[in-house]
Amino acid sequence: MRKISASQLVTRIRDACIQACTVLPADVLTALENALAKEESPTGRDVLQQLIENARIAREEGIPICQDTGLTVVFVEMGEDVRVFGGNLLDAVNEGVRLGYSEGYLRKSVVSHPLARTNTGDNTPAVVHCFLVPGDKITVTVLPKGAGSENMSCLKMLTPSDGADGVARFVVDAVIKAGSNPCPPIIVGVGLGGTMEMAAMLAKKALLREVGKPSANPTDAALERRLLEAVNATGIGPAGLGGRVTALAVHVESFACHIASLPVAVTLQCHAARHASFTL
Repeated sequence: MRKISASQLVTRIRDACIQACTVLPADVLTALENALAKEESPTGRDVLQQLIENARIAREEGIPICQDTGLTVVFVEMGEDVRVFGGNLLDAVNEGVRLGYSEGYLRKSVVSHPLARTNTGDNTPAVVHCFLVPGDKITVTVLPKGAGSENMSCLKMLTPSDGADGVARFVVDAVIKAGSNPCPPIIVGVGLGGTMEMAAMLAKKALLREVGKPSANPTDAALERRLLEAVNATGIGPAGLGGRVTALAVHVESFACHIASLPVAVTLQCHAARHASFTL
């Protein structure tokens, strides 16, 4: 049984929070540059150029890519042959987030109760998804999720007879209703199957995949291609000002489901598709 100290996790999570909010991942930056090459709208091209320049300034000056540094969503893959000592995993995650947002001078955007609306002052608690996996390592991915895009999330329990056409209608309709609110060009995360909460988690997990990398499942990959074409045909464009590139990618993650149901969840990620990962 391999041991990893809670204090080591705290330090790495702190650093990941700061990195995620200030350094746009290389695959996202490449996707924006590819979008610039495809975009025909002069206004859309100007928007994309500004987004690329914004990412450069944030990276070089160590400042947030966006003023909304989000609620911190943390995905943890916990090896079955590793244990955390000197503290527990959840406390280590939240302490790392607290330090990252305080020491990184990142905006604190979490309130302690949805109705009381009192700011916690340190961006905790984080939303933590933990999965047991084989091995003796821990992989942590920090995903800051801003409200502009998160508020456009939606879920529907379709019936099996709705099929792929029903899924496509729901996803495209969600993008159209969102319009400029999620700060396009967006990444569309789609969760299919499982139960209500499983579909929502899958949609969020889909945002972590390398931008534009097809699903390993042929059915999901075909749906991704169909949805990306349909979403970009809406003409919403960069910043919602019109153009060919409304989405950089559509990622679909699926899971088995009940014979009588077809859950589908959609979560949208803004052009600042921020995340940072590490493995211990």
